[in-house]
Amino acid sequence: MKWQDIGDIPCSIARSLAVLGDRWTLMVLRNCFLGIKRFDDFQTNLGVTRHVLAERLLRLVDAGVLQKVPYQQKPERFEYRLTDKGRDLYPVLLALVSWGDKWLDEGQGAPLEFVHQPCGHKFRPVTVCSECGEPLSPRQVMPVIGPGFSVPALRKA
Repeated sequence: MKWQDIGDIPCSIARSLAVLGDRWTLMVLRNCFLGIKRFDDFQTNLGVTRHVLAERLLRLVDAGVLQKVPYQQKPERFEYRLTDKGRDLYPVLLALVSWGDKWLDEGQGAPLEFVHQPCGHKFRPVTVCSECGEPLSPRQVMPVIGPGFSVPALRKA
């Protein structure tokens, strides 16, 4: 299977990777959640080439994760704003932050900490069951075939 075809298989992780599967895309999203919206600000903050940045922004716009909104007419310039689909990636990024802070900090501690504004406390993200509220662990979760599973789609891939 070729990398560009990974989004065609009936697997939610593969489909997500087809949109998010490279480091620059995730860094662009990190910056979006930090409030960055303009091309030049992304480039300055990330140090990525204009070509790579333009490609990643276009992919995120095409996927409906970001929306391109004009903020200036002459010359025409745009901001990139998170859509609802994009904002729904926040727990994914928080999970990556939490994993990196736990396993890759080299004893330095977290470079950023997060405060839940309504209660004023620093927090760490926790994945819980939507039904009972209990924290989830791999040993307590059993995947079962869902309605979107298709054997013919697997054979194509």
